Amino acid sequence: MLSSSLFSAFLAAASVAAAQLTPGPPFVRINKTDAVVVVADLQVGLFQIVHDYDPTEFRNNILFHSALAKLFDMPIVLTTSFETGPNGPLPKEIPNMYPDAPLIKRQGEVDAWDNSEFRQAVEATGKSQVILAGITTDVCTEYLALSLIEAGYTVFANTEASGTFSLRLAEDANRRMENAGVILMGGFSIAMDAMRDWRNTPGSAQVLPVLDQYLPAYGYLARAHEGAVINGSLAPGEAGLKRRARK
Repeated sequence: MLSSSLFSAFLAAASVAAAQLTPGPPFVRINKTDAVVVVADLQVGLFQIVHDYDPTEFRNNILFHSALAKLFDMPIVLTTSFETGPNGPLPKEIPNMYPDAPLIKRQGEVDAWDNSEFRQAVEATGKSQVILAGITTDVCTEYLALSLIEAGYTVFANTEASGTFSLRLAEDANRRMENAGVILMGGFSIAMDAMRDWRNTPGSAQVLPVLDQYLPAYGYLARAHEGAVINGSLAPGEAGLKRRARK
C-alpha cells in the first residue's frame, strides 16, 4: 500500500513537472519593417459614442496610435465609414500627419475588409503584420481584425485606441478577438516592442518626445527625471528614503 502511494505521488510529481516544461504560446513580436498601421473609423462623430474611456485620454490614445507609423517609419492606411453622415471625418490631426497616405472613404461597408479599395491599399504595402485601432471596438476593430486573421495576417489590436459604448462590450469584443488569435496591446507596449531598445534609432531621443505629447504619465516621469538632474539637490527628508524603507 505504501509503495503504491509513493508510486502515485511520483507519477503526480512527474506530471506536474512535464506540464511546467510544456512550451506556451509563441511570443509574437512586432516587426516594424513588416508592419502597417491601420486607422479604422476613428471619426469625430463616432468618438462621441465612446464611453469606456475618458474623452481626453481617448483623444491622446487615437493620436498616439496614428503617430506610431511616422515614429517608426511604417506605412499607414486610413479609412472612414459613411463620412458624409453622422460618423463624420477623421480628426484633422490624423490626415495632417499623413497628407499622402491612402484614405479610403467607404460608402457602406461596415467591415473595411469588404471594401476592395481598402484591401488593395493594405495588400500594396506588402506587409504581413497589421497594427489596428478603430471605433467601435466590437464592430470596426473586431470585424476587420477577424477578417485580417482569416486572410493570413498577424494582427495587433490597439485596445487603448479602440472604443465603444461600454466597458462590457469592449471586454466581449477583446475576448472574441483574442480567442481568434488577435494580439491585444496598448500604445505604450506597441511602441516599446517596435523600438526594442532605448539605444536604437528610433530610441530614447525620438520616442520620449512622442510619449510626452500623447502619454503624459510617462512624459512627466521623464520630466521629473530631467528636473532632478538639472536641480541636482534633494529636499529635506528625501535622502535615504529607499534605504530606510527596506529596514
